[in-house]
Amino acid sequence: MSLDLDTRQRAMLTEMGVRVWWPLSDPPAPALAATPALVHAAAANQAAPQTVHQPPVGSGAGSSELQARATAPAAKPSVALTPQVASMAVMDWPALAAAVASCQACPMCQGRRAPVLAAPTQTNRVDWFILGEPPDEAQERAGQPFVDDAGLLLDNMLKAVGVRRLGSDAAVSAQPSAYLSLVLKCRPALPTAPDAQALQACAAFLRREIALVQPKVIVAMGRLAMQLLLSEDHPQGLKLPLGKLRGQVWHFQGVPVVVTYPPAYLLRNGQDKARAWEDLCLAADVAEGQQATP
Repeated sequence: MSLDLDTRQRAMLTEMGVRVWWPLSDPPAPALAATPALVHAAAANQAAPQTVHQPPVGSGAGSSELQARATAPAAKPSVALTPQVASMAVMDWPALAAAVASCQACPMCQGRRAPVLAAPTQTNRVDWFILGEPPDEAQERAGQPFVDDAGLLLDNMLKAVGVRRLGSDAAVSAQPSAYLSLVLKCRPALPTAPDAQALQACAAFLRREIALVQPKVIVAMGRLAMQLLLSEDHPQGLKLPLGKLRGQVWHFQGVPVVVTYPPAYLLRNGQDKARAWEDLCLAADVAEGQQATP
């Protein structure tokens, strides 16, 4: 096969280091100066497929380079996977804890000292899943949800309905257990309200937590917990205040959900403790199968 190349194309190939056989009747043109326009054109021409006759291996410096490029495997693109697109569905507790600790899916991770996740050492099925508001300074310092006075109040409330916090040393193993979590795992350095991006980023961890513990009922404590759990299956409920969502059973991915007030709120508003008690009694009935869940 012959090459019908004009003077400019031959000069470009020469500048690219490609040696081509030239017919005797048409000697190669002298090399052109490597002007910016020529370099740009050569780069574009190199990207397009060319039909050239390569000299045998060892016949020139350019041939070895072309041989290496032809035989080198194509580089695979580097893609940084976030926990949301990684193998979340098969993560155990250690893998989930590591994913939470390294997560940078939203700005809430900026300035965090430690994530808040009460990951057990092994997978345990629980009866209750308690979901609370974003962590405060005390919870971040402890690395656990529901601590200090709010945590003590919650433990007493659960004890009143015969439920223990998962991991409680003093609890009887035969008692129903409750796994505690928060809508966000990070407390930002500066106080700020979490946006939809932050809630959805942590929702991926929440789904895996629920899948690991397989609760019979979820108790949403607070406005943000309610918004996160109802946004998928009951978006109409997002327009209602928390007080209007009490007293009925909702659902999140097939798991019954009961809405109530967070312990920190009850510490400031003792008059609503009776309503919160009613909510826990409803959750207990659901967990024991005594409450129909449509």
